[in-house]
Amino acid sequence: MRPLLLKGHERSITCLKYNREGDLLWTTSKHPSFAVWYSSNGERLGTYDGHTGAVWSVDIDRHTERVITGSADNSARMWVAETGKEIQSWPHKAPVRSVNYAVGEKQMLSVTDQVLGYKPTVYVWDLAQRSNKPVVEFIGRNEAKILQSMWSPQNDYIFTANEDGTIRIYDVRKNGEQLHVINEHTKAVMQISYSKDNLFFISASKDGSAKLFDTKTFKCLKVYNTGRPVNTASISPLKEEVITGGGQSAESVTTTRVDSSQFKVRFWHMIYEEELGSVAGHFGPVNVMSFSPDGEGFASGGEDGYVRLHHFDAEYFTMFGKDDQLL
Repeated sequence: MRPLLLKGHERSITCLKYNREGDLLWTTSKHPSFAVWYSSNGERLGTYDGHTGAVWSVDIDRHTERVITGSADNSARMWVAETGKEIQSWPHKAPVRSVNYAVGEKQMLSVTDQVLGYKPTVYVWDLAQRSNKPVVEFIGRNEAKILQSMWSPQNDYIFTANEDGTIRIYDVRKNGEQLHVINEHTKAVMQISYSKDNLFFISASKDGSAKLFDTKTFKCLKVYNTGRPVNTASISPLKEEVITGGGQSAESVTTTRVDSSQFKVRFWHMIYEEELGSVAGHFGPVNVMSFSPDGEGFASGGEDGYVRLHHFDAEYFTMFGKDDQLL
């Protein structure tokens, strides 16, 4: 499995997202521009310019028509996916750390950073109104930095991954009332993402573990201990597997023994919690990662500024036998 090396960013990668069909991949970095690529051959299709700060987050609608981004320039913006034309901008009082379309794309959410005295705030925007006034606005209950957020499968709740190690669930129908707190991690939760059927979600934490949860009950089902800080994790849509990526951050290099093996993408059996293998390549921590929608490959973005696009060899699909396939 030889990866395609995508070099289109000058700084570390912050987010990557496939469209629903999986033929296109959007990538963002700590640079004002962001890019879209063909996932089959790694060809860069285009670059979007308009932000004046790092782009932290990106999301694409189900028809691949509209792209939304959140940036350190205190704005969330919407773009025409095909032409790169900016359609709308939502000004904020602080950097926008995360954006996410609601199911059906009638609403979107944005989350601001905890900086300059501003508390981390979640905003819900009605996209039909084309208004700069949110329909719902609430401050995170713990007032710790929110690193990522996403809608529940039925748009009634919002999940937030927080720097204090919690995952918090807020009820949108009750103006952001806190519904539940998951206290399964001891350090910052960097990312949360769903399985293909939305029945489960996985969390990645600086405490060295990734954990699998039931979306409906919020119960922790499985734990994948890596022994290294985990920045990102993804659930395979095809097999009973998860992948994790991370590594010691750059500021910890002088106080901790660092070797390149900790920057590997590691594969785990989703049920048995056993490590199945690993893929090396990045020269620094893996910041973001995602399986392709068809499960036949994955993309990873690192602190080194590279995006690595992997397509699995034929042996991958027969390696563990047919019983490992999800029916």
